[in-house]
Amino acid sequence: MTGWERFTDSFFNARVMAEYLPKIVDGFVLTVWLALLIIVAGLALGLLLAVLRAFGLRPLNWLIVFTVDLFRALPPLVIIVLLFFGLPNAGIELSGFVASWLALTLVLMAFAEEIFWAGITSVPKGQWEAARSTGLGFVQTLAFVVLPQALRITIPPLTNRTIAITKGTALASVVAVQDILGAANAGVSFSFNPSPLTLGAIAYLILFFPVVVLGRWIETRFAWRR
Repeated sequence: MTGWERFTDSFFNARVMAEYLPKIVDGFVLTVWLALLIIVAGLALGLLLAVLRAFGLRPLNWLIVFTVDLFRALPPLVIIVLLFFGLPNAGIELSGFVASWLALTLVLMAFAEEIFWAGITSVPKGQWEAARSTGLGFVQTLAFVVLPQALRITIPPLTNRTIAITKGTALASVVAVQDILGAANAGVSFSFNPSPLTLGAIAYLILFFPVVVLGRWIETRFAWRR
């Protein structure tokens, strides 16, 4: 057997790939659901924290800043492991899926809050003053004048951060979640052949390449032009 034949038999074994393709497809679906839940919850919580921070309540702001800095500093894998293996010692047991979702949601929340807050603070002070001079209250000014401008500014960096964190769904395989990588690793263990990893790589390309292209379009579409 030549070197090329050994390579194709190891990474492109048709029999092994056909056998484990259904498992990879199931992992693909699970990964999509996990990514969507992370995006929705993470962005919503990040926006909520940024809006609360805009009210300028000092004790609350200190708590928000501490929470955000904490989850920005901790690696996502460490958070997943702490939630999955640590919380049972406190009587709280989470499934691998829930632990992964919660950990990556908290990380996205932290980065999203900083991005949203940067967008809010980048709106010129004159916009606040002009809106308040027309009789709008603080909440109305924030909701109808400041946030629409801030959100447009934040779309490109939020897109990049969202893509980065959703690729972190592969970390869920560490706590036995049968996502794409989990299914691929299981296939390798049972078949003693790395071809399922090739299927996993193809599945990630199918999932994230369109997302990256969409992200680039969004960056161009909503780029801040002066």
